Amino acid sequence: MPVMHGAMQDFTLTLDKFLDHAASWHPGTELVTAGDNGIETRTGYAAVRQRSVKTSHVLAGLGVQPAECVATLAWNTQAHVEVWYAIMGMGAVCHTLNPRLTAAQLADMAAQSQARVLITSVDLLPLARELAAKAPAIEHLLVIDAGEIPAGPGLKPSPLEPMLASASDEEIWGGFEETAPCGLCFTSGTTGAPKGVTYTHRASFLHTLRQLQADTMGISKTDSVLVAVPMFHANAWGLTFALPAVGAKMVLPGRHLDRARLAALINAEKVTVAVGIATVWLGVVEHLEATGGQTPSLKRVVVGGAPLAPALMARFEQVLGVTIQTSWGMTELSPAGTFARPDDPDRSAEKSGRPAIGVDLLITDADGNPLPQQRGSEGHLHVRGAAVVARYFGQDKSALNADGWFSTGDLARIDEGGNLIITGRAKDLIKSGGEWINPAEIEAVVSQHPGVSLAAVIGRSDPKWGERPILLVQTREADSLSDEALLEPLRSRVAPWWIPDAVIRIENMPLAPTGKIDKQRLRADYGSN
Repeated sequence: MPVMHGAMQDFTLTLDKFLDHAASWHPGTELVTAGDNGIETRTGYAAVRQRSVKTSHVLAGLGVQPAECVATLAWNTQAHVEVWYAIMGMGAVCHTLNPRLTAAQLADMAAQSQARVLITSVDLLPLARELAAKAPAIEHLLVIDAGEIPAGPGLKPSPLEPMLASASDEEIWGGFEETAPCGLCFTSGTTGAPKGVTYTHRASFLHTLRQLQADTMGISKTDSVLVAVPMFHANAWGLTFALPAVGAKMVLPGRHLDRARLAALINAEKVTVAVGIATVWLGVVEHLEATGGQTPSLKRVVVGGAPLAPALMARFEQVLGVTIQTSWGMTELSPAGTFARPDDPDRSAEKSGRPAIGVDLLITDADGNPLPQQRGSEGHLHVRGAAVVARYFGQDKSALNADGWFSTGDLARIDEGGNLIITGRAKDLIKSGGEWINPAEIEAVVSQHPGVSLAAVIGRSDPKWGERPILLVQTREADSLSDEALLEPLRSRVAPWWIPDAVIRIENMPLAPTGKIDKQRLRADYGSN
């Protein structure tokens, strides 16, 4: 007779449970949004959940169905968080749009997702109207963070707030599979046309649990966290799920990421952990240096998006009085891949840390063959895991190789301690006279100079060699650096023919919509003789 085994309860791993948990066990913990003149909203998680459920009813009233995409064009605000959970909690798909792109680019993405409802911040209404005119599937335009809605052409907008007043607060969340889609985010397109990445509830739930581990972000109930990474950039690195999961205070900067406002917000809300790309913190550091200000509550800054120069990391830690935690990830990874431990005695700017359980890394040659020696060998980085893309949105073709690995497009090596070191992007390599030059290695050396804020190396067309490297730099205020001062450190670090042929100074380094240095624009502006 067969043994009758016991069983465990069914508990679907869906994202609505994070806000449910926060509302039940941390109801008064604040979610704070900064506005033009100080704090705009300050609300506990219980009230946020109630408003989010009401928003789901509004969307249901517009005919939104499970698995249907609802687009958002908005900043990091309480209302945007409520909309996120409203869409995902009812089983629909939150398609975040990046307001730093053009209306034509956004309309193309909206046309692919076939979103009928577009939810926008009031100050982005002109852009929303323009993209809606180019995306005929959009039927409804809802406005959040709104006072008075300005008149304009095209689709008539409706403020969401009055609709919430009459909406039901009856529970309508859940009831779908954990493998259902929950989010859609398009890649930055820095190495080709943007591609859509569809997130699922299960993948994002597991990503959140991984992100909260002590050796990754390790956020706790006692933290006040500044979410400076945009919600339209790879799900704000998962923070809008992770913070309610532990009941941490969520501090949202709204549309303002300027240096003075961020510094004031950190101090006013006693922020302990701040998360965002390095260029954001560079602005805060420059502001504090100029004013003599301090941020005494801040203990840790988590950076990602691009490798951090050692001199910049040291400067951040000295001025902010914090520990810098480096990381690596990408949209296709939901997005976290690796984190450096803040207390690791061997940590450095070049190290992006180790993967947590649920992420595997592989170094291969250019043809995708695994290198026999995985530690200490440079090659092409591949990844697989529970929250890694398998197929891009709208495509039948798998994004994986025959062995189930996703090619990140990064060049990397793994040191003996298991730390990932990103050494460049495969598509950024410069071929000069038939030999390859890695811009990232040159940039890392130049960026160590204390007078350099940002550095980029691109290939410029050359009639003899095909391409030659040139160096573009943004220097610190009042710093006047000669070409030789910038190039001399390279002479003992790289091959002579790697030395850039020219140095070009840029007052403000162009940044892509994700905040990384925009090499496509640099190539367009400086890549030809």
